[in-house]
Amino acid sequence: MTSVRVRTDRRRGRLGARFAAVALAGATVLALAPTAAVAAGGEGGSAERRPRVDGQQELRDLVERGGTTAALAEIRGVGRSPWRGAAGVSDLATGRPAEADGRFRIGSVTKVFVSTVLLQLVGEGRLRLDDPVERHLPGVVPNGAAITVRQLLNHTSGLFNYTEDTSFLVTNEAELEDYAHGTWRYRDYRPEQLAAVSAEHPPYFAPGQGWHYSNTNYVLAGMIVRKVTGRAWQQEVERRIVRPLHLEDTVFPGSGTGFGGPHAHAYLDLPAGPADITRLNPSVVDAAGNGISTTTDLDRFHAALFGGKLLRPAEMSALTDTVASTDPDMGYGLGVFRLDLGPGCEAAWGHDGSLAGWGTLLLGSRDGKRQFALSYNPFVGRDGSGGAEPVGSLVAKTLCGPGAGTGAGTGTAGGGADAPAAAAPVPQPVPRAIPRTGPDLPLPGLPLPGPVTRS
Repeated sequence: MTSVRVRTDRRRGRLGARFAAVALAGATVLALAPTAAVAAGGEGGSAERRPRVDGQQELRDLVERGGTTAALAEIRGVGRSPWRGAAGVSDLATGRPAEADGRFRIGSVTKVFVSTVLLQLVGEGRLRLDDPVERHLPGVVPNGAAITVRQLLNHTSGLFNYTEDTSFLVTNEAELEDYAHGTWRYRDYRPEQLAAVSAEHPPYFAPGQGWHYSNTNYVLAGMIVRKVTGRAWQQEVERRIVRPLHLEDTVFPGSGTGFGGPHAHAYLDLPAGPADITRLNPSVVDAAGNGISTTTDLDRFHAALFGGKLLRPAEMSALTDTVASTDPDMGYGLGVFRLDLGPGCEAAWGHDGSLAGWGTLLLGSRDGKRQFALSYNPFVGRDGSGGAEPVGSLVAKTLCGPGAGTGAGTGTAGGGADAPAAAAPVPQPVPRAIPRTGPDLPLPGLPLPGPVTRS
């Protein structure tokens, strides 16, 4: 998900790369490629027999090799107590170290909160997943009578993603300068405006006949929450999730541009020096990505959701009923995805999110016993390719066994008294990558700076 996208007109060079990078959003940039350091003990992802993990080196590597100014993470359910750490700096100007309990923009992880609220309303009988959108938002959505609430939540509606509209493009140097130092980031939007932008475009496909990640779906989901409850989706998320779970650092600021707590800054790389792009008006992403949180709060939310504390069994089943996405290793449910990490690993359940200068990853086990939350601040415009391996290692420590990817058959056959001792399993790269949940943008001929993602 993003507030800015890029059109390059085949322009090349560093300026073109910055145009592309400022469009970052919607999905995690990093591949899973752990080559070592998977925690010892246990089998196939079992947490109970593993020692407490330590991911500090991975966070340092993410900063030093991954084009990131700050990185924060927390791992729960592996060992007896959670591990939490930070690396990098909160502020380039002062060099103040990043704080492990700092707040950050969560981008599309907001969708998990919104979907949970809608499913609670389904459980209360206040709407049905197969209700047509037209029933709740008459006249708002073209062909709304043929699109269901379920299709909004699992991105099979076919509705155009409004953030792909040209009004959200940075097309030249003046607009990039305006984004960095002017008023671009502070534009205010109402959800009705965002829905109207989508309605100006033809759909990608007929309802239910494909899959395409679209922020429009969740803007409409937020509008449905208001129509059904009489309260804004932010109020319902706070009332139903934030307060009961004591998520003290989780907020959904609407049009507010600040943080209200310790946080790392986000930066755009410009010839004149780093531009601080921390503050922005997040109404541009509304219910698709408005939230702010911490690694601790996100892990607690994941544990409660997948541990069965927020939804009844029927709604939990609906949440995790996935459809095929554009990536063969990812199935998308109702605001969450299921990711196959490969042999020796549990499937990962959760979501990713990003805005320009911010990236978030929340993954965990289906039983709610293990979680991994990460926030990082990619220095927008710089190569972040070196971050793949440390993130892969962190995820493996949460969800993979000590022999992940090795298959069977280590050691020497026979087993007699004189036979050599069986070799310990050696962790191998998990042959999977975290897919982009958002659509790729057409950037013909533009070499991007590392494995950036755009949505």
